[in-house]
Amino acid sequence: MIRRNLQNSVVEALTDTPVVFLAGARQTGKTTLALELAKGPHPARYVSLDDTTLLGAAITDPHGFLAGFDGPLIVDEVQRVPQLLLAIKAAVDRDRKPGKFLLTGSADVLAIPRVSDTLVGRMEVATLWPFSQGERSSIRDGFVDTVFSSRLPQTTGPDSARRGLIRQIVAGGFPEAVSRKTSARRDAWFRSYLDTVLRREVRDLAAIEGLAQLPQLLGLIAARSGSLASYADLSRGAQIPQTTIKRYLALLEAIFLVHRIPAWSGNLTTRLVKAPKLYLTDSGLACFMLGFGEDHLHRRPNALGGLLEGFVAGELARQIGWSRIKPSLFHFRTHTGREVDLVLEDRSGRCVAIEVKAGASISPRDLRGLRAFSDHLGSRFKRGIVLYGGEETVPFADNLHAVPISALWAPGGD
Repeated sequence: MIRRNLQNSVVEALTDTPVVFLAGARQTGKTTLALELAKGPHPARYVSLDDTTLLGAAITDPHGFLAGFDGPLIVDEVQRVPQLLLAIKAAVDRDRKPGKFLLTGSADVLAIPRVSDTLVGRMEVATLWPFSQGERSSIRDGFVDTVFSSRLPQTTGPDSARRGLIRQIVAGGFPEAVSRKTSARRDAWFRSYLDTVLRREVRDLAAIEGLAQLPQLLGLIAARSGSLASYADLSRGAQIPQTTIKRYLALLEAIFLVHRIPAWSGNLTTRLVKAPKLYLTDSGLACFMLGFGEDHLHRRPNALGGLLEGFVAGELARQIGWSRIKPSLFHFRTHTGREVDLVLEDRSGRCVAIEVKAGASISPRDLRGLRAFSDHLGSRFKRGIVLYGGEETVPFADNLHAVPISALWAPGGD
């Protein structure tokens, strides 16, 4: 079994927080991780609300349901009974013992109306994404911490970097998908997964019509990876009113299929574009929605750019979960067209700017956005990095480097 890099962070939270909520899309391994914790570092009773008998009992009498269990409790798929959170709040207010409840949910309970503030001050949230590339190789990937370190280590990429990278992008990180032996079997899994998740999770969160439109919307988002989100553009493409588009996007975010990356603002006088970027949270799912396999991406390298940026954004989001520094993730763009694909900002305001290029070579032109961002930030600019398809780390200045994309899943951080 692959050990999840988030495990230590969850265990640490359970030592000082009454409620820990382990969130994430279905089939990312939340139940597996919860059961692993129950067997070792956090002994607890496990109950799943996917069990119809337990579900009925929790709905009928949430307070009585909880009263029937002694000691620490793991409640799987808690979003199925939102009213249970009020009973958990009452139980915690009577006894604030750390680690009292470990909750898991494949829908974001904080996005459910009327329950978002139920456990404020009592709960810590950890998000379990699909496998990171480091996890697939039993490595605690440390790129996010490394780029804030005093010195950027030299990294060499493999000779077959591009072919291997495309294979990683197409496979994605869902445990079941990456275990499939052929692309046809992986596609079959994605097809079944989407049908189940869109029908079940959306039904649990909100009664809506137009479920058939959601796959189309996911496909449009996949096709626009790396572009600024435009509700008007998505509305035209899907032929859905903008108000409905916004509602659907909120639901897709709540079930962790879509990841919104906000625009970086800071205290700048320059006019900045405020629109977010939207990505599917798994590159394999994005490739499935577009019908792109490895051969297609080798034949049409121009199709790789947006998918690669989404892949990198996903790896950064995963690593932030177990990072020491816990930076926030943004993108940057001015109205004059200067832009940086992704920006990591720590709590002190230091920023690492990241450009993503599929090519095996870098020119000074590729650094223009990083230099513009550096000029704006001054001393807050830690460094700029171009992640590219080459094999060597190349310095362009003291704080500007081209780095192989494979550095993303190297162990590191000081």
